Amino acid sequence: MENARVKPAVVSAVRPGSIAAELGFEPGDRLVSINGTAPRDLIDYQFLCAEENLALTVVDREGHSHSLEVEKELDEDLGLEFATALFDNLIQCNNGCAFCFIDQQPDFMRDTLRLKDDDYRLSFLYGSYLTLTNLPPAEWERIARLRLSPLFVSVHATEPDLRARLLKNPRAGCILEQLAWFKTHRLQLHAQVVLCPGLNDGEHLERTLTDLARFHDPQSPTVLSAAVVPVGLTRFRPEGDELTAVTPEVARRIIRQVHRLQKDCRRRLGSRFAWLADEWYLLAEQKIPSRAHYEGYPQLGNGVGSLRRFLDEFGRLERRLPASITPARRYSWVVGTAVADCFAPVAERLNRIDGLKLTVHALSSAFWGEQVTVTGLLTGGDLLAGLAHKDLGDALILPGLMLKDGRVFLDDLSVEELAARLGVAVRVVAGGAGALVDALTRPPGASDFES
Repeated sequence: MENARVKPAVVSAVRPGSIAAELGFEPGDRLVSINGTAPRDLIDYQFLCAEENLALTVVDREGHSHSLEVEKELDEDLGLEFATALFDNLIQCNNGCAFCFIDQQPDFMRDTLRLKDDDYRLSFLYGSYLTLTNLPPAEWERIARLRLSPLFVSVHATEPDLRARLLKNPRAGCILEQLAWFKTHRLQLHAQVVLCPGLNDGEHLERTLTDLARFHDPQSPTVLSAAVVPVGLTRFRPEGDELTAVTPEVARRIIRQVHRLQKDCRRRLGSRFAWLADEWYLLAEQKIPSRAHYEGYPQLGNGVGSLRRFLDEFGRLERRLPASITPARRYSWVVGTAVADCFAPVAERLNRIDGLKLTVHALSSAFWGEQVTVTGLLTGGDLLAGLAHKDLGDALILPGLMLKDGRVFLDDLSVEELAARLGVAVRVVAGGAGALVDALTRPPGASDFES
């Protein structure tokens, strides 16, 4: 990537008491170079800052350039935070996957939701999935040189022709050679398969997971884990996309197939290796497996085991729940219809606390289409339509995963506007069962709610 595309790193925050604070850094300052090198991204910044002696070039908010000398402990952090992790351009996707959620959005969605990220740096930093189809040799060399591992790779299929067809990219067919490259360089990755019924299921799924498992040497694994995720379809999907929805019958078939493969992998590799996203069990109306099944939750960010971890966390908290709370309060808790039955026992137990009344409102998405039933995709408009004219009590409890880009839903409605239009205070809960219990049982206060 050309150095001309690298922009100064814009400081968004300075940690109090840090080296940067002592040097006088302020939000809005721009870091131009470290020891003569302009960092491309947060990865470069972290590597360059690992030295004991640093020469910094900085442009302040007024546009004045400064040269600073820093002497510090090896690997000591400067205490800077940045507006973005990338200081050059985002490496965007060059595929045409029919199941891409971005292409299943309406044209009027805001630009930040329409960026097709396929950037290995964000994969390394934040665990986002990439396809490896858009990397020139220099980027492969950088991955090896900086030891950027593990990465998270969307595989979908290992058969060259099928993967090229799924991604609509002839460069996609060399995935097995790319996995061999990771093995040669002793780098690791997690893999995912977005399963599309009739396209990459059945014998194709069998081959894909079997091929991936060959790269899981128990002594030195290349592919650390694999996740199988059901394709999600919205009402905005392109016509003639070959895709069909996952039915309960399909979900049960996939569960049987993957459980059989897990048993074989556990015998041969000492690990189940491949896991199913929670949504499969919800679609099939089957129980979520136990905590031991997930072997430390290697694919938690892919929705694999997140429900089990929430339920187990709540189970550990249950014995410490108060018998009563004052003042008495009534709350409404919004979830997607997919998880309503799963969370029903949680609500029932919480309602045994004297002074607490919790009502669960399970909603599907009219915005995306009735097939979208997961909590994180509910929009502000879905909440307005589903909760209008209902007695919501003292406050509405919302999972934080509904909100994107700060305090805004996917359809651009803000939390504040939702609260005003529903005429109820809103409390956003970010985190697991502990955060929910805390939100419900701590005394209400003016700072707790938005209205």
